Amino acid sequence: MSIKNEYLGFLNSKTLWTDKTLLGLSPFNIEEILENDALPDETEINIRDNEVLGKRIEFFFEYGITNTDQYEIIAKNIQVYQDKITIGELDFLVKDHRTNNTLHIEVVYKFYLYDPLIKGELQQWIGPNRKDTLLQKIEKLKIKQLPLLYREETLSILEDIDIDSKSIHQQVCYMANLFVPLSMKNELFPIINNQCIVGFWLRSEAFTSEQYGNSYFNIPKKKNWVTDPKYSDAWFSFTAIKEQVRVSLSQKKSPLLWMKSNEDSYDRFFVVWW
Repeated sequence: MSIKNEYLGFLNSKTLWTDKTLLGLSPFNIEEILENDALPDETEINIRDNEVLGKRIEFFFEYGITNTDQYEIIAKNIQVYQDKITIGELDFLVKDHRTNNTLHIEVVYKFYLYDPLIKGELQQWIGPNRKDTLLQKIEKLKIKQLPLLYREETLSILEDIDIDSKSIHQQVCYMANLFVPLSMKNELFPIINNQCIVGFWLRSEAFTSEQYGNSYFNIPKKKNWVTDPKYSDAWFSFTAIKEQVRVSLSQKKSPLLWMKSNEDSYDRFFVVWW
């Protein structure tokens, strides 16, 4: 997988909400960045091959924002310490030259599946392995990550770079890839940005040769999940991928699959262990 194709996947991503605050969180308007189609050379985004997905997204965000006239990065990944122990990190401090505002932006990129058996739309978006949820992340942002800006330990750091915390506007760039049950592929959801829906999910008993035997598959590494399936450099038969799926499910890991039905038709979906 190339960095350029990963970055293209980032550019094709959408924010989970756009024109309003969701549960008190103000969205960062990333559309201008996503509409800028300047692509990096492999050397322009210096990411280690084993870097995790979250850090890769921060690199892509940084590259995108520095290639606009509107924004300038003041500082990034600001580590905050208490008694030499890290208590948190501020993702980005950014100058908006159009408004002359200083922004504290937290960057989030998540993969959520919709579980219709849970009550309440916001509660129903969960991680592929049911270890995290949309509401848990929002609570962490509101209780821990955003208030970090106003802690005494942070104020001294901001003073060193001549920034008054009271003048900073806090925003969240919350991007997501959403997956719904196969039977709900055409439904609209009232709260979230439906453009975030990129695929579906199914249980292992529904992943059958009768339904999928004529297609080809790949199970990408998590660091490549943002990439469009059409850029996959390897494809496997249903029989070969079924065994890989079985191993993942036995470890209680829900794999993401890329599927090629023909030369022009690609899908992405999770097979879940639960």
